[in-house]
Amino acid sequence: MEKNELIELFEKVFPFWNKMSETDKETFCRTAHHVVFKKGTNVHNGNECTGVILIKSGSLRLYMLSEDGKEVTLYRLFPGEMCMLSASCVLDSITFDVYVDSEENSECIVVGGCAYEDLSRRLVDAKLFALETALSRFSDVMWVMQQILFMSMDKRLAIFLLDEIAQKGGDTVALTHEQIAKYIGSAREVVSRMLKYFASEGLVEASRGGIKILDKKRLREMSL
Repeated sequence: MEKNELIELFEKVFPFWNKMSETDKETFCRTAHHVVFKKGTNVHNGNECTGVILIKSGSLRLYMLSEDGKEVTLYRLFPGEMCMLSASCVLDSITFDVYVDSEENSECIVVGGCAYEDLSRRLVDAKLFALETALSRFSDVMWVMQQILFMSMDKRLAIFLLDEIAQKGGDTVALTHEQIAKYIGSAREVVSRMLKYFASEGLVEASRGGIKILDKKRLREMSL
């Protein structure tokens, strides 16, 4: 990616850009990498300081991993959004490990974690932006925790299916039962049983292409 394109992008996404010195701007551009992560690639592993990730195309999934290997999806990121939790060296107060995978072939710009950390120590606006960006996602995390702790499985699955078609368009969720289980923090067997029940009620239809939504109205009623 050309330097002028990077500068134009950084001017849009970093509100403190004009407060940076020319040296810092040069460092940001020099340490930024244009990366295409293939589908299924682990982008960020635990508490390492990968850097700040800007998504140009594709999507990323952030999740936590239990000791027994169970994954709980925290939220997903799409084009135009930014992953700040992958820059753990900037966020000293974040003490839990977060993992990031590429859900599909994803084109990203990664700003070096060390460069951002160094800047945040000298420019309070950069530090505040990092904290505010991370905190803005905690409502998503709390929503996930609320679903897991307090909602029935049929309601959680209905919410997920409706959200998925709203995000991707169409009426088919092109995901496997295993993938859906990871997204909603459940087991594949539980998801399969619930989808079988939904199919028997005429809400969905299983096909080779995924899960086709047949009755959005009843799914919405179930999600309330």
